[in-house]
Amino acid sequence: MKIVAISDTHLEYLKMDIPDGDVFIHAGDIDVYDASGLSMFNGWLGKLPHKHKLVIGGNHDSFLVGNYNLVQAMLTNAKYLENEQYIIDGVKFWGSPITPTFNDWHFMADRGDDIKQYWDMIPDETDVLITHGPPQGIMDVPSLPSGNKGEHVGCWDLMQAINRVKPKVHLFGHIHEQKDTQFKHGVWFYNVGVLDEYYVLTEKATVIDLC
Repeated sequence: MKIVAISDTHLEYLKMDIPDGDVFIHAGDIDVYDASGLSMFNGWLGKLPHKHKLVIGGNHDSFLVGNYNLVQAMLTNAKYLENEQYIIDGVKFWGSPITPTFNDWHFMADRGDDIKQYWDMIPDETDVLITHGPPQGIMDVPSLPSGNKGEHVGCWDLMQAINRVKPKVHLFGHIHEQKDTQFKHGVWFYNVGVLDEYYVLTEKATVIDLC
């Protein structure tokens, strides 16, 4: 199964050349603030050749918050995942838009019990985990305005859930300047973001051959 994944496009998806594959995944921060934005994104998805398309929200996707049924109805060219599983040819995907609270954004939960309740929902048999943000210690250090590196901002409770589930692959974005691939704890981690910290399109889609 060939997976093609992107994240944090912030409307720049319109400029991207997306390679073909079996499953296309967008891991949030589409920049959907109203119905017209979602309709435009759905139209773009409809032009992609992939048989299966999965989408989660991110902290910049305010229109998706509290509109689950409407989003499902409007996204006719993809399956929208909000803390739920979806199975494709026996491969079990699970997607969530939730990130630890910071500032006044969307799809956020406080660290500790509030956010842990979402990660407790991840089934043990998950093959591909899709979240908007990273787990703690995995490509989770943003740059500061000074140019120095900040602190680890990933979610500790998400990392504990990953240690429990042991998915084959974990896809996320959120931390623009940390696009990379790492293999740790028996899991392949991919930051699939495509914009840099200045919101400039600098990266291509990530292609993963899932064995």
